[in-house]
Amino acid sequence: MPKIDDVAKKAGVSVTTVSRVLNNRGYISEETREKVYRVMKELDYQPNEMARALFRKKSNMIGLIIPDVSHPFFSEMTYHLEYYADKSGYKLLLCNSNRDVSKESKYIDMLKKNKVDAIITGSSVLDVQHYLNLNLPIVSLDREVADNIPVVSSDNEMGGRLATQLLLDKNCSQPAFLYRGIGGPHHVALLANGRAQGYEAVMQHAGLEPIHLQLDASAGDEQEIQEEIIGFLEQHPAVDGIFASSDVIAAEAVQASRQAGKRIPEDMRIIGYDDVKIASLLSPRLSSIRQPIQEMAERIIGLVLQQIQGEEIASGTNLFPVQLIERETT
Repeated sequence: MPKIDDVAKKAGVSVTTVSRVLNNRGYISEETREKVYRVMKELDYQPNEMARALFRKKSNMIGLIIPDVSHPFFSEMTYHLEYYADKSGYKLLLCNSNRDVSKESKYIDMLKKNKVDAIITGSSVLDVQHYLNLNLPIVSLDREVADNIPVVSSDNEMGGRLATQLLLDKNCSQPAFLYRGIGGPHHVALLANGRAQGYEAVMQHAGLEPIHLQLDASAGDEQEIQEEIIGFLEQHPAVDGIFASSDVIAAEAVQASRQAGKRIPEDMRIIGYDDVKIASLLSPRLSSIRQPIQEMAERIIGLVLQQIQGEEIASGTNLFPVQLIERETT
């Protein structure tokens, strides 16, 4: 594999001159620049990006930490984040934490060693101490980390209200809320838990008792999750509506309800949250609360770039409106 010394020797210039060409620093004549690039192409020389990053003190890389890359919401969010990052000249370094505090901490150390210019965190773990002393631009998704770290989120509480009210408007006498995660439905830092709060507010206003099912966060087998939901329905036979905190959980609820002998929507009405692509591909097609994922991704990258460029940014949460999308499951 050719080295920078080989390029310098064949081009008849110093190693310092080649380095200046690579990093676009100092005065270099156009003739010399073209000669260096020509030799690089002839030798198929690939610059060491890490070395260049150390020299420039800029890597043009953004670290992205998400809890589960296989989850449709996070995969769609990652797709749009990558698009807007690339459009701005940056690459994403993807870290899948699997909701593991120690793994997330190791990823943060790795991102620091790779000299990323910023970090986007979609963390859902409760330990935030490893983010507080990074001295890097950070943007958080759906999670309050610290007062000086901007957050991007959809209006989760409004989404919970819209979903629950739809079930009541469809004559459900006992809607239940299903979610999977950590921290419980009232952990204020996890903004997605506003979905549970919206559900409870509408239920209490209607004079009904809220019923929650927190699915096992460690369960990885679909049948195991469906059996958990079937057991819940057996314990609560009056439940005739389900608001699921994500479209994935709603899809599991559809399958579990069928296995329990319930017709959808005649015996059980189900609505999810996110409105990712699977919502319109299920049969029956899933009603859902739509998050504006693309617009949220664009805002996240915009906030990252503002911080990298040293601009002042407003603290607090960048809250995006949600939309009720009704399909066949309600």
